[in-house]
Amino acid sequence: MIDPLINFLRLLRYVSDEDAEIIANHFEHQLFKEGDFLFNGHRVCTDMFFVCKGVLRIVTHKETGVDVTHFFYKENQLCTILQSFEEATPTEPGIQACCDAEVLTISKSKLLALYEELPYMKEIIEKINQQHLIEKVRVRNSYIGEDAENQYKLFIMQQPDIALRVPLKDIAGYLGITPQSLSRIRKNIR
Repeated sequence: MIDPLINFLRLLRYVSDEDAEIIANHFEHQLFKEGDFLFNGHRVCTDMFFVCKGVLRIVTHKETGVDVTHFFYKENQLCTILQSFEEATPTEPGIQACCDAEVLTISKSKLLALYEELPYMKEIIEKINQQHLIEKVRVRNSYIGEDAENQYKLFIMQQPDIALRVPLKDIAGYLGITPQSLSRIRKNIR
């Protein structure tokens, strides 16, 4: 099941069949059901995930009982809590499957070993992570100054595939509104 990752990497640079085999040996294939946590927060995130199928979210559970969704990840994206992963520091947010998901998992120690065997992989992974950070900032900045209805409209325009696949409560948590408010907004714009 390494093919989606290899195909994705081959969009960025040439990867020989021999290198593809080395990469495959460093990743573990895993399946998660909707609601499963790939990483529970409040500790150091030591894994990075490549999404083959499904949608993941970075989420913080607040003491008030509200879940705050920070960002969604879908197919052909790498997902981790980057600061925790890079700096080996504990983090509050976790990573949760918003729907059934299939991922390839690599631990930090295996990633560092992969970098030793294939040094060009470090440049590729860093470039991918940098592009994700830029995209996160761009998307989040587009919501600044917008009311809840316009934020939802932007969300469905920018991420229509995610809007169709994740529970409304997760979208509400991402937009910082209650699920009830999101239901009213959806009813008003139909």
